[in-house]
Amino acid sequence: MSRTSQVVTCKAAICWGLGQPVTVEEIQVDPPKATEVRVKMIRSSLCHTDITSIQGFPHMKFPRALGHEGVGVVESVGDQVTTLKEGDVVIPTYIGECETCENCVSGQTNLCLTHPVSLTGLLPDDTSRMSVRGQRLYHVLSCATWSEYMVSDVNYVLKVDPTIDPSHASFISCGFSTGFGAAWKEAKVESGSSVAVLGLGAVGLGAISGAKFMGAAKIIGIDKNEKKREKGEAFGMTHFINPTDSAKSVSDLVKEATGGMGVDYSLECTGIPPLLTESLEATKVGTGKTMVVGIPAEPTVPLGIITILLGRTLKGSVLGGLKVRSDLSIIADKCQKKEFPLEELFSHEVSLEDIKEAFEIVKKPNCLKIVIKMSH
Repeated sequence: MSRTSQVVTCKAAICWGLGQPVTVEEIQVDPPKATEVRVKMIRSSLCHTDITSIQGFPHMKFPRALGHEGVGVVESVGDQVTTLKEGDVVIPTYIGECETCENCVSGQTNLCLTHPVSLTGLLPDDTSRMSVRGQRLYHVLSCATWSEYMVSDVNYVLKVDPTIDPSHASFISCGFSTGFGAAWKEAKVESGSSVAVLGLGAVGLGAISGAKFMGAAKIIGIDKNEKKREKGEAFGMTHFINPTDSAKSVSDLVKEATGGMGVDYSLECTGIPPLLTESLEATKVGTGKTMVVGIPAEPTVPLGIITILLGRTLKGSVLGGLKVRSDLSIIADKCQKKEFPLEELFSHEVSLEDIKEAFEIVKKPNCLKIVIKMSH
């Protein structure tokens, strides 16, 4: 019997139901089907989306195998897979790029119609390769990286240089790249412009890095945590606002820092509903552009209609507008060449067995990214 045809028993972080604690369980991972790969995970990391996932985002299907950021090694491949082989190092994605559908050729969006974002918790054929105690396991999106092994459709992984730092590779599989792409591909920040970034976690710091890459002249970072000032500066921030230092609104503070005009672009990276209107209000009347990057726990959020009626633009963003093959590969190359100070993101490490600790660590003011180390 070849490895490809064998079921693997391994450990994974599981959530059994809405709001229930995360537990580490022994699970079974089936072999990959024809267009799939089975990946032995090396590192994973915790993203804000992982916290919202146990609160029911983006679907209400349980039990759920958690995690969507990570890096691993291809352990086996389906018989129709020609682009990857055993031993290749890959990072998971939750969107594909066929390069031929209407959206892919439009040059306007990364939302591939052939390999779309999955909100069902299942693989593209509406099944799962993972089970626990005889029950089907659902993913958060397209994969489950808090597992020693996982299966993904080959169109939802990206091959990377095997010498890449595994922790940094995990960071760019979602969080950092989402922010970077939001400034680079969605906002298309113009050289010499002004940018405000709300929330300086990994996504926000990625947005700052993207704005710097695009040549922004003024990059304002906004966060209630004073410890984020130094981090923001490391990624290219030019000005810092701590809203707790003033009774004024965030938008008023941004306007003060820009001569009363507001910024050309704002990127809302917190997912805090009231800040959506604030991020819009912080931009210039008539021309200001706001990117929605952070994901709120609530399915609907309030919006100040007058703010947007005054000619401002509000745009959504998935993976920062990055196309996996065309764009994320560029970020991976820059990461491998250490063009980003990603070591500034690495603040804590836990083993998979101690995953519960991560949900406490993430509340600490000095926490940015928690790396999850696999035991094998």
